[in-house]
Amino acid sequence: MKPLPEEPEKPLRDDCCGGGSCCPCIWDVYYNKLAKWKEAKREFDELNNSESPNTGA
Repeated sequence: MKPLPEEPEKPLRDDCCGGGSCCPCIWDVYYNKLAKWKEAKREFDELNNSESPNTGA
């Protein structure tokens, strides 16, 4: 089973220059990585839930 990648670290407020001219902005990079991580986590959770035995009555 493939392990879940580590959640991306949120940038600090001071990591962004605030100028709006950086391409890509550090926040754009973070939110892109976060979206990919959330998708990987969803797939990881689905895979683990489908492999777990049913313990219900």
